[in-house]
Amino acid sequence: MIHLSARARWFPLALFALTLTTFFLFGDTLFAQDSDVPKRAPNIIIHIIESAGWIFGPLLLLISVGLVALVVLLAMDLRMSVAIPPGFVDEFTDTVNKRRFKEAFEMARSDPSFLGRVLTAGMSRLQYGLEDAREAANNMLESIRADKEQKNNYTAVIGTLGPMLGLVGTVFGMILAFIELGGGGIPKPEKLAAGISHALVATLLGIAISVPAIFFNAYFRNRIIRVSMDTGHIADDLLTQMYHNSKKAAPTGTTVAPTMPTPTPAAPAPAAPTPPAR
Repeated sequence: MIHLSARARWFPLALFALTLTTFFLFGDTLFAQDSDVPKRAPNIIIHIIESAGWIFGPLLLLISVGLVALVVLLAMDLRMSVAIPPGFVDEFTDTVNKRRFKEAFEMARSDPSFLGRVLTAGMSRLQYGLEDAREAANNMLESIRADKEQKNNYTAVIGTLGPMLGLVGTVFGMILAFIELGGGGIPKPEKLAAGISHALVATLLGIAISVPAIFFNAYFRNRIIRVSMDTGHIADDLLTQMYHNSKKAAPTGTTVAPTMPTPTPAAPAPAAPTPPAR
């Protein structure tokens, strides 16, 4: 029943997407009307591809492919199941409660998740105290967070670079149009329209790249904060639990620190004998 309801929920969206694609690809044929002079309106998708040109078209296409790759990479890396694997916390806690600390350390070191890397860094310093372990874990967490933020910064760069490239294409298309107007004689309408179309298409494609880039930059920035906070809290709880269990595993007898022996006072020297009286 759940599977059928999911299909029923996605079916209207798929139908709408198919209808929208059919309208853009074949709208000029479906809604064409007869006239005295038969004209065939160009397909809008093909017209955009042709008007983009051989310079700005491949360049904007390359940037859009890079954006898609970044979005997919960050979406795969910032999943909660990748940062905190399901079942890892329960298994690690059970191992620590059984005081198998070496096995718990190997479990964390062999796990490539965010939590496993943070726990490995913290546990390697746990012998020097809980505060040192927390500091090492926080340093590893900040390193992971900085790596993801560095990748996410490229989406912000694409969001800024898209309109700039579109503006350059706009200026270039207007230059082509004014060259045709100022070339002398009667300007050809098709060349004038080609220059203006190139300017508008370059602007359209630049904005079309920028809008999703800005959205995904904000989304992944909030996602990085959420994942890092959850990982840090769980890692701190597990390190604290392991530290206290290790203290309980130690012998309960108290050891007395050795003390230096206190020197005994020297005995007084015997008095010299008095000579006998004459």
